[in-house]
Amino acid sequence: MSRTLLHVFPTFGVGGAQMRFARLANHFGRLYRHRVVSLDGSTACAAPHEPGLEDEVLTPPRRRGTLASLPPIRRLLDALAPDLMVTSNWGAMAWVLANFDRRVPHLHLEDGFNPDEAGGQLARRVWTRRLALRRSTVVLPSRTLHAIARHVWKLPERRLLYLPNGIDVARFARPADPAFAAALGLGAGAPVIGTVAALRPEKNVRRLIDAFALVLRRRPARLAIVGDGSERPALEAQVRRLGLAEAVIFTGACATPERLLPAFAVFALSSDTEQMPLSLLEAMAAGRPVAATAVGDIAEMVAAENRAQVVAKTPEALADALLSLLADPAAAAAIGAANARRTAADFAQERMFTAYRRLFDGT
Repeated sequence: MSRTLLHVFPTFGVGGAQMRFARLANHFGRLYRHRVVSLDGSTACAAPHEPGLEDEVLTPPRRRGTLASLPPIRRLLDALAPDLMVTSNWGAMAWVLANFDRRVPHLHLEDGFNPDEAGGQLARRVWTRRLALRRSTVVLPSRTLHAIARHVWKLPERRLLYLPNGIDVARFARPADPAFAAALGLGAGAPVIGTVAALRPEKNVRRLIDAFALVLRRRPARLAIVGDGSERPALEAQVRRLGLAEAVIFTGACATPERLLPAFAVFALSSDTEQMPLSLLEAMAAGRPVAATAVGDIAEMVAAENRAQVVAKTPEALADALLSLLADPAAAAAIGAANARRTAADFAQERMFTAYRRLFDGT
């Protein structure tokens, strides 16, 4: 009989943690029955699942203050009686607190921080995590997060597991698809700087647009912004205000980024906060050189040859990194090849699947 896993997400909209879940669910198939609670009601990430999987998205209890929410959560846990509860990030912490008596075995995944914690840890959340997670297994995809969990949250070392994200390397190590790229406006012409991101405040694509404006003062280029989200109207307005509309392409969300990535001369990431972004791994697997802000584990993720382009969180520094890669296409191609080798060696998804199988089985 399949084990039942209850996954609690602050949102089940499209994001790195949600896409990782989809890959795990698709890989394991009917080995597990997945029940998902989306606390904000979003179900956008249900789409990537293969048909026929035993999973469902549940309606959460009505939102109320943390203390008032604990009894209805406890009643729902009793009714569902999952074999394992898997919570995701700070937004699911009420479910961790409701399970304080360990009525359900618990696994907590911490992928990063909201914009309100981008500048530092909030004392109330530090203390809550310190108390609530002491008896749970806590999975962390970056060494930066692992260090925070151990030394700031002061969780026991035996409860922490550093488990990097993994991707399907072969899917992204594929030839260019010129017709697909051209259909989105990325055909022949000036080199393309591209990013793939949910357009949310913490991704700070505004910084990338400002950096791109500085690049255009020095050389021709185009900017492709692949993704969608709440920030898109403001970003489009920024592009118009800076007079960049002819050089910036908003493609919207793309379910097959592997068909677009080979069209990028450089992959750019401009976030305020990240830990181990899947989009970066995908770009590396596609052999792209990277210009990125120095957040989370990004400097450790990229090949050594690419670390000079992991820079401070300013438009000027990011523009300089972009220009250095655009100036020498042969050197940039060599950096991209090094990134591809690094991804194949250290971030292939098979290792991730094996580790999650043990976690989901409670072994």
